[in-house]
Amino acid sequence: MTHPIRVGVGGWTYEPWRGVFYPDKLSQKKELTHMAGRLSSIEINGTYYSSFKPDTWMKWRDETPDDFVFAVKASRFTTNRKVLVDGAGSMEIFLNQGLTLLGPKLGPINWQFMATKKFDPADFEGFLKLFQLHLRVAEWGLPHYRFCPCPRPPLSTPVFRAPNRLTATA
Repeated sequence: MTHPIRVGVGGWTYEPWRGVFYPDKLSQKKELTHMAGRLSSIEINGTYYSSFKPDTWMKWRDETPDDFVFAVKASRFTTNRKVLVDGAGSMEIFLNQGLTLLGPKLGPINWQFMATKKFDPADFEGFLKLFQLHLRVAEWGLPHYRFCPCPRPPLSTPVFRAPNRLTATA
């Protein structure tokens, strides 16, 4: 099975790009459409800072080509915590704000943890279980979007206690 390689950027509202990448007189409201016509994916960065209304999610969906995919950055209120499972309420708000309105254009969710966050296997395992629970409860109805168990050893094994031994796999 082959998977398409998507090329994209994080965000689409960049003032210094106006008149360079974006045509001189292109209105800011049309920047997403312009960029989506040239790339196959974009990360929505704004979701890291705030929630969006359902109308916004539908607008983004409708302004992009049918085969376009959005990566969505998870809310900082879910990831910038001393104990990750304490963000259960924030995760619920983030996951239920309207992401599913993107339909098949919903791609990966990027979870950006604080640079100072120390790896604690129990903490991250609790976070992943919380995320899995919320996906089940949300009943998203998107057949391509589900929690995929990691093919590597469980978080409780020693390999996760030695970060320099972790390797990425395709």
